[in-house]
Amino acid sequence: MLPTQKEACYEAFRSKDARFDGRLFVGVRSTGIYCRPVCPARVPKPENCTFFTTAAEAEKAGFRPCLVCRPELAPGSAPMDASHELARKAARLLEENCSTGLSLAAAAGKLQCSDRHLRRIFKEEYHVTPMEYMETCRLLLAKNLLTDTSLSVLDVAMAAGFGSVRRLNELFQQRYHLTPGALRRKASARSAVPEEISLDAGYRMPYDWEYIHEFLASRIIKGVETADAESYARTLALKDRKGRTCTGWLRISNDAKKHALRIRLSDSLVPVLSQVLASVRRVFDLFCDPGLISHRLQDMASIDPSLPRPGIRVPGAFIPFETAVRAILGQQISVKAANTLAGRIAEQFGTPAAAGIAGLDRIFPTPEQILDLGENLPEAFGKLGVTSSRSRTILELARAVTDGSVRLDSCEDAETVMEQLKAIKGIGSWSAQYIAMRTLNWPDAFLETDSGIKRSLPDLSPGERLLKAEAWRPWRSYAVLNLWSLERKSHHDL
Repeated sequence: MLPTQKEACYEAFRSKDARFDGRLFVGVRSTGIYCRPVCPARVPKPENCTFFTTAAEAEKAGFRPCLVCRPELAPGSAPMDASHELARKAARLLEENCSTGLSLAAAAGKLQCSDRHLRRIFKEEYHVTPMEYMETCRLLLAKNLLTDTSLSVLDVAMAAGFGSVRRLNELFQQRYHLTPGALRRKASARSAVPEEISLDAGYRMPYDWEYIHEFLASRIIKGVETADAESYARTLALKDRKGRTCTGWLRISNDAKKHALRIRLSDSLVPVLSQVLASVRRVFDLFCDPGLISHRLQDMASIDPSLPRPGIRVPGAFIPFETAVRAILGQQISVKAANTLAGRIAEQFGTPAAAGIAGLDRIFPTPEQILDLGENLPEAFGKLGVTSSRSRTILELARAVTDGSVRLDSCEDAETVMEQLKAIKGIGSWSAQYIAMRTLNWPDAFLETDSGIKRSLPDLSPGERLLKAEAWRPWRSYAVLNLWSLERKSHHDL
């Protein structure tokens, strides 16, 4: 690192600049710990500081995580850097699967590259190997659980993917010079509600919680999701490392003082905890760098002085197939009508789930459950009010997702997936772009034919809107959310 770069990093650390949270970690040689830029502790002298881009890199250099600022709560890296996209996708994949036993070969397969290539590009980007990165993810997840929950050390070891308490103890003492039990005794607050786990996930300011909460709350699928004035909750069913389905619930609320989302979930989801946390980060767009995006969209002020809206986020999807079906149902009808149809499908064909939260009693049907209806699906859905053409589109989507010809996975190339989606009769450009934006976390979707976009840009044709949006690449999805924000009380064709 050049002297000028070190000076810039130190200035970001000294000023407690939250814009660098999750993008910069500071190793303090005099204490042997590493911190986030927002750490409230006294700022060390410049000569005692070493700067890193990831927590894994800091730990490889021998530094232990700070118990005050807690690096495990730092937001993730922004997703859109074309030259490093593969490495960033790999980092997300490893973080999500740190507790599932995912091998390097399997990760490379999902990313459609060789093991050797993945190791090379990952080392170039993050200065650690993929397995070293995953090991740090496991340790930080375990540290988070030991600090914030009352789970036993054995349960923590299993949830974080260590396989045994012995392995957790070995790595904790090696990396942090602490035993898990000693860290537990240092923790000042833990969730004590039986059958419930509580954790935090940090974000970069500004964060428009009000808008993303309202977006999700206005698209509730009855029985599967619910929302009140301050939180969003839903059922989940995910497979653990042994292929067993874990069913439970989670509730998300905002802790503005801590710049974090508060995540409460049933302890039945502990075996798939890394997947749950990764899903929360995707759905609530915690990887976003709002300053970078706002700068790119600054000319939207010519459309309306309130744009770009500070801290706006693009909502993701907890269950990609569910969101894709919801998008198909919503073609050319109101949000409320699409909600009703999706709720009927969940009630009739979903799996009952006792969540213990009022309003949550269903898991949305899987692609396999849809396929089980076979050619009878149009008739069965027709009784619920779904047109035969949309029923057949949903059936073909379920078939494509099940046989792997369409993979609604953020590891996939969005342009390729959109072409695959458009090959399904009944899915056009609008639906493909919207599904990619929500399920693949594609930041560059633009819906030039959308009725809400039309109302926000009334004097332009679809082609002219598309041309105007070129100035907003590669963050056109954020431009879409900004334009929709102008009509928050209107109904969009979603």
